[in-house]
Amino acid sequence: MTDMSEEQQDSIVGIETPTEIATNDTEYIGDKTQPTEEILNALNALNQTTAQNGHEQSPTQQGNIKQDTPSQEARSEWHVLREKLREQPHDPDGWNKLVDLAEARGEIEQIKQTYEALLEVYPNTSSAQIAYLNHFLSPGLFPYAEELFRRFLRSSPLVDLWKFYLTYVRRVNTSPASREAVSKAYEFALSRIGQDKDSGDIWSDYIQFLKAGETTTTWEEQQKMDALRKVYHRAVQIPLENVERLWSELETFENSLNKITAKKFMSDLSPSYMQARTVLRQLQRHLGPLFPPPPASSSTRPHLYLPPTPTFNAAERALVGAWKTYLKWEESNPLEFEDKDKATLISRIQGVYRKAAIRMRFYAEIWYMSFVWTNSMGKPEEALNILKSGMEANPTSFLLHFAYCELQESRKEHAEVTATFDKFLDVLRAELDELENRVNSANSSFTSDGSGRTVPTSAPAGNGSGPLEAGTISNTSSFATQASDEKPPKVKELSDRRQEYGVVWIMYIRFARRALDLKAFRSVFAKARRDRWTPWEVYEAAALMEYHCNKDGGTGVASRIFEKGLETYGDEIEFVLRYLGFLISVNDENNARALFERVITAFPPERARPLWERWARYEYQYGDLEAAQKLEKRIAEVYPSDPPIKRFAQRHTYLGTDAIAARDLGFSMAARQPAALGSASTSNSIEKRTDSMFSLTSASHMPAGQPPTKRASSPDYKRREGSARPDFGPPSKRPRPSSPPPRDRDRERWEGPPRRRFGSPAGWERERDRELQHVKKDREDDKPSTLPTVISWFVGQLPGPASFDGPVFRTDDLMMLLRNAVIPSATRRATPPPTPLPPAPPVVRTGGGRPPPDYGPYQGPGGGTRGGRRY
Repeated sequence: MTDMSEEQQDSIVGIETPTEIATNDTEYIGDKTQPTEEILNALNALNQTTAQNGHEQSPTQQGNIKQDTPSQEARSEWHVLREKLREQPHDPDGWNKLVDLAEARGEIEQIKQTYEALLEVYPNTSSAQIAYLNHFLSPGLFPYAEELFRRFLRSSPLVDLWKFYLTYVRRVNTSPASREAVSKAYEFALSRIGQDKDSGDIWSDYIQFLKAGETTTTWEEQQKMDALRKVYHRAVQIPLENVERLWSELETFENSLNKITAKKFMSDLSPSYMQARTVLRQLQRHLGPLFPPPPASSSTRPHLYLPPTPTFNAAERALVGAWKTYLKWEESNPLEFEDKDKATLISRIQGVYRKAAIRMRFYAEIWYMSFVWTNSMGKPEEALNILKSGMEANPTSFLLHFAYCELQESRKEHAEVTATFDKFLDVLRAELDELENRVNSANSSFTSDGSGRTVPTSAPAGNGSGPLEAGTISNTSSFATQASDEKPPKVKELSDRRQEYGVVWIMYIRFARRALDLKAFRSVFAKARRDRWTPWEVYEAAALMEYHCNKDGGTGVASRIFEKGLETYGDEIEFVLRYLGFLISVNDENNARALFERVITAFPPERARPLWERWARYEYQYGDLEAAQKLEKRIAEVYPSDPPIKRFAQRHTYLGTDAIAARDLGFSMAARQPAALGSASTSNSIEKRTDSMFSLTSASHMPAGQPPTKRASSPDYKRREGSARPDFGPPSKRPRPSSPPPRDRDRERWEGPPRRRFGSPAGWERERDRELQHVKKDREDDKPSTLPTVISWFVGQLPGPASFDGPVFRTDDLMMLLRNAVIPSATRRATPPPTPLPPAPPVVRTGGGRPPPDYGPYQGPGGGTRGGRRY
């Protein structure tokens, strides 16, 4: 690994392990816990059984066991944590603890193993790299430190690592003869990270280093001044944190040399400096939320910031959005570089994207943005390397793998595309297996259905969550359309992951078809059929690809693929619907009718409704009247609660135009009626629609497999019933002595007056008339609260309150803020009102005519003058 002195190697080799310390210590007495008599008897019986079976161990084997036992007992906390991090590598807290344990022990080899393993998971983490290098800054370990510097600096855009490198260079180069090497190191560093706003300290150190140089001749002094001027001129045009101080130093430096030339230099640089200072303020606003201060460290070493894996909560989505905004802002060239300085602009944006990829390592969108920009700059090889690095950091990223495969396909690297798809499928397959194991462990009670599949007892048959034998094709049921309330939540996740897995197979098949030939496409599809995790969407995609791309017998091949899929996914209602739709689209009426009759009895009525609806539409459009009426009779037997008008209206509908519902049932008129806020007139009319109208709309828009439910009451009715009237509505009416309670009155508005029996007392008609009179008066009182038609339409177009995901304001605080706000007038400058309020001075008239009246609050002394600067 490195060239170390013999003394250092001896010191490393001479370090004893805890086991060796325990063995060499004469006072070490081992474990004081003695086995009980029962354990000893059991061990003796086991030894006798082993000896009888001819497996008695030799003394050498027994000695090996005795030697291995202390090593297993002596496994330190570091080893246990290291094994855990091998299984779950993305654990920032675990890595910080592992580093603390290794550094507390002090073994240099263990420290190397710790940091190398950490940097393999989190490469280019400057805090870890600096902490790693700190262990090799002793004079005898400089060669290994320089080797680490060569590894780390090659791709690092982070200023703190470059600062550490320059400190090391100045430490080992102290003689006057080595000033040239130090100067080259500064130039090398500034060429890589000089555009970073945090590199101001490096610019300042470089300037001080140049100033400290000794000169003996006038020519050397002139060379020194020229070098200083060049560095100053470069620095003041960059938005550095200390750019204002550098500008002040430059002005002092130029004036000390020649005031005439100083004026010319400063006037030439002033526009660039002002632009840099303006951009610095914008840069600080962008970078503030992106780089929060690190947490406090529990040790003397600074805390290692390691990017966590994303959970995509609201805060993380906001952080990603802030990064995207910042990256787009950098791409917009805020410093206004000219074409001659395009290389500087590219270098600056490259550094920004590298920092973003380090900070947001596990967000594929950031990697993709970097790839798109780099590829647009005419650097395809570098863009390819960005995708490779992104796939290493995100092995399950669909975005990066698909982009990489398309890029390699455009480069005619077909073998690389095939290998990438195969590797990606292996990773996703392992992820599915792990998720399935978690689901099975959470649902330990399983049973088998009639087809021999293993399913959990708490889920309906055919949910596809049970384990299948390796090498067989999965026979699971629908993912999205058959979701049950009894299904565990992780089963839905498994179904979604399986559908995503099928998308990769479909993209693989597309690539094989367009880049290779039909033979390669069928070979890939054959591999997909043997995969137990392949969903039904892959069969449909392959069938449609055969139909559209194979002009010679493609329809027959597609039908055979659908039939083969039907053997496996016969209980998938969506797949059956797709197959039926395909047969109808190719005008294969006989097979379509046969398929419908074959599968319609295999589904219960609550799941079979989409099939009935699809076949009914076909019969209505292309069949004869007698067949349509026979089908309606069958549907009425399966769904006796459907009203006859519903089926009749659907028979006379085309492309969503339902004239019966719009004209005869009044849907279009009801939609044109103005809505009223605070009154129940419109809602009451909607509530009084006929049962046939409601069943018509509910059945046509209800998802398959769900029984019709009662329509929810109006939100306005719920507000009246369960909450107080808001303060911004119309004032509440004072109840009359003869009127019913408000709750009963509202109930009567929505549900009508209570029903009376025919045998009720004789005065019930008068009571009914009196109650109806009260309701009529209440409605008349509500008339002023109705809105105009245009405003009512506008309010109806607004999204519901559930769609709002922004900040929530307290209404009382907002109203108090508006009530106490000081609104400046159009002719006076606004100033805070003093307390107590003194009388305002008279208004000074500056022109002819009477000034406009001013009803604004007092604006402070001098506020009456109309002159001066306005804001």
